[in-house]
Amino acid sequence: MSKLRVEHLSKIFGENTEKALELVKAGESKENILQETGATVGVRGATFEVEEGEIFVIMGLSGSGKSTLVRMLNRLIEPTHGSVYIDGDDITAMDAQALQDVRRKKISMVFQNFGLFPHRTILENTEYGLEVQGIEKAQRQARAEKALDNAGLLAYKDQYPSQLSGGMQQRVGLARALTNDPEILLMDEAFSALDPLIRRDMQDELLEMQKTMNKTIIFITHDLNESLRLGDRIAIMKDGDVVQIGTGQEILANPANDYVKRFVEDIDRTKVYTAEHIMEEPLATTSHLSTPAEVRETMETEGIANILVVDHDEQLKGYVTLDDVTELHTRGATDISEAVQVGVPEVPADLPVEEIFDVIHTTETPVAVTDDDGVIEGVISRSNVISVLKRDEQTEDEMEVKADE
Repeated sequence: MSKLRVEHLSKIFGENTEKALELVKAGESKENILQETGATVGVRGATFEVEEGEIFVIMGLSGSGKSTLVRMLNRLIEPTHGSVYIDGDDITAMDAQALQDVRRKKISMVFQNFGLFPHRTILENTEYGLEVQGIEKAQRQARAEKALDNAGLLAYKDQYPSQLSGGMQQRVGLARALTNDPEILLMDEAFSALDPLIRRDMQDELLEMQKTMNKTIIFITHDLNESLRLGDRIAIMKDGDVVQIGTGQEILANPANDYVKRFVEDIDRTKVYTAEHIMEEPLATTSHLSTPAEVRETMETEGIANILVVDHDEQLKGYVTLDDVTELHTRGATDISEAVQVGVPEVPADLPVEEIFDVIHTTETPVAVTDDDGVIEGVISRSNVISVLKRDEQTEDEMEVKADE
């Protein structure tokens, strides 16, 4: 079961909402609905699911409906139509008390403007949510101090927001949201007000924290680079519609329409594609206990000058060259173990392609993509990396042709 499920969620602002909703269901455009009813469509029939532990990014330009959508997920904005399910419970059907319990125990929100109380210390700001719940002072302070410590801000607990930089204030806002130990974290343009370098630091911090806290995060942004960097999956919005949902790689490779295609055409794919995306099955591998004759035959058949060597658990041991194998065969060696050379570059499957460039240029062997146990998942050659660059060049050529037209 998904952690959060949204079904046919719509929000219409203004009067004549019933007539406007009929037109929404009939597929009329936002502009036509405004002209006919005077009502503004904020979100139109959004339907999606978010899995537990996923960072789900909702992105779009100003006016696309992304902030309205995220505020309907905890009913800060009441939906006009549709349902929002958290752990299978429809929060749009809950009474005030049940909704309050959900907001206090299951879901927290981090805003763009930090939302800190200027007259409260950092510690008092951080423990505020627990104070509202009626948690005893010593307990809430202990939990708030732990959250600040995790954010690297415990030393500043007695200072006030005005004494902290924008980046530090945003970290306090994040710590406050996490103090309640929510299962779902809503982040509405949380880093948009920060300077570029601080913003990237906050992105790094969020990704690092997610490794241990494993929250379900719905992150709102207008920045495509930010969404590609953070999102396990991305939902792109336009004029209240969710026009495409997918991983960054899926959206770059197969944009759903011309709007999405224009959105992603300037993206450097080497920053988005990972080793997993471009790796291939190795032409061949061999055991360190194989005979030189067997290995030489395999290498000559495949037309390769070196071959990766693995043990019985498929863990990478190194490589051997055709010359070394031939020499072992000539002198009658029973296996190739003494000729195995170490130093095959290994990278994880989630490493961005741009970080593989330096590695691929300094090795004579393919780069091995391995898991945490050193088991080979695939290999990357120079041709794999070049193919990604060619895709970028083709995209640029297409853009130039369109400009000439």
